[in-house]
Amino acid sequence: MSSSAAGSSMSYARSGRSGGMIHIDSVTVAIVLAIALLGLVMVTSASVSIASKDTGETFFYLERQLVLMLIGGAFAVLLFCIPTRLLEKVSVPLLVVAVAMLMLVFVPGLGHTVNGSRRWLQLAGLNFQASELARVLVIIYLASYAVRREEELRMTFGGLAKPLGLLVFVGALLLAEPDLGAGTVLFATGFGMLFLAGARLRYVVMMTVAAGAGFAVLAMSSGYRMRRLTTFLNPWADPYNSGFQLTQSLIAIGRGQWFGVGLGESVQKLFYLPEAHTDFLFAVLAEELGLAGVVVTLALFLALVWRSFYIARLASDAGLKFQAYLASAFGLWVGIQALINMGVNMGVLPTKGLTLPFMSYGRSSLIVSLAWVGLLLRVYHEAMLETRGSATVRRRTGAKQGDLLIEDGE
Repeated sequence: MSSSAAGSSMSYARSGRSGGMIHIDSVTVAIVLAIALLGLVMVTSASVSIASKDTGETFFYLERQLVLMLIGGAFAVLLFCIPTRLLEKVSVPLLVVAVAMLMLVFVPGLGHTVNGSRRWLQLAGLNFQASELARVLVIIYLASYAVRREEELRMTFGGLAKPLGLLVFVGALLLAEPDLGAGTVLFATGFGMLFLAGARLRYVVMMTVAAGAGFAVLAMSSGYRMRRLTTFLNPWADPYNSGFQLTQSLIAIGRGQWFGVGLGESVQKLFYLPEAHTDFLFAVLAEELGLAGVVVTLALFLALVWRSFYIARLASDAGLKFQAYLASAFGLWVGIQALINMGVNMGVLPTKGLTLPFMSYGRSSLIVSLAWVGLLLRVYHEAMLETRGSATVRRRTGAKQGDLLIEDGE
């Protein structure tokens, strides 16, 4: 094990054997905490006005964001305690659960509609966005598929076409809600993970072209989607209707300049910028903290993506393929969704309705995101156990061979 890996983890011994130690990647924990705490500050700043107006409580969203972080942290601890080999074994039932959840949102009495989108399941008076959890469960299945059908995936076109067919099917369910953003992120994450798992480049290129054509057809087949996709090209053409969100976001970002107008001093959050504490939190951050704050935020997300791939490499070197694919999928998801959200806020991508991971106010998204961190930490733990266990075996084997040589020499 490298010294850098040893220095970045905290190990708690429960017994004298390496198998009784808990390895926690302190770097990942520190990065996620930094992003989440920065998000907590910005959610508070962006929501005080709307919270006071709608609820009469200035820190309404702050209190709920804290509760959501605690719930997400509890689920992260729970997932950390579950061996990943168990998830690999039950990947098919988990896929069935994911598809069932996406279908249940269309069942009257269970599905709940908000702003014209039927994305939520209403259980015991609580709304849960089914697509958030379903995406993770689908990724777990794809990771297990990449291990079980490794040779087929690497050598044949059908090996790549089968899981992509699944992604198309799940994406169609998401589009029916409609949730184009979630479908796009899921497809890109799953496709990227399959490429990292060894799918041939020529097949990847072919399917990328086919997927691009498919998304183009879907966009042109719906006037609603076409308007959303084209508004970002010139939001100033209709700044008080279809381009209102984007123009207000661009004004906020422009006001930030180098170092921002000051924390809490945003003007655009005062009922000008819709969804200021959710989808357009990044615009408020850019206005209040300026380019300096934007660079810090980008650096934190890039660090988390890098660390995810580092953990994936540790798992791969330890022979844990399924775990390596899970860690790389987490990195892809974080990077893709964060870039899309920032791109939407800056007007370089169409509006998707995606939150900024770990930062935006969002019940289901924040809980599932933090829970997924627990899974990433579990991968790190198992990779470190495997690496240290292998090193111990090598040392013991070397010692026995050395004793044998001495005896032969005598």
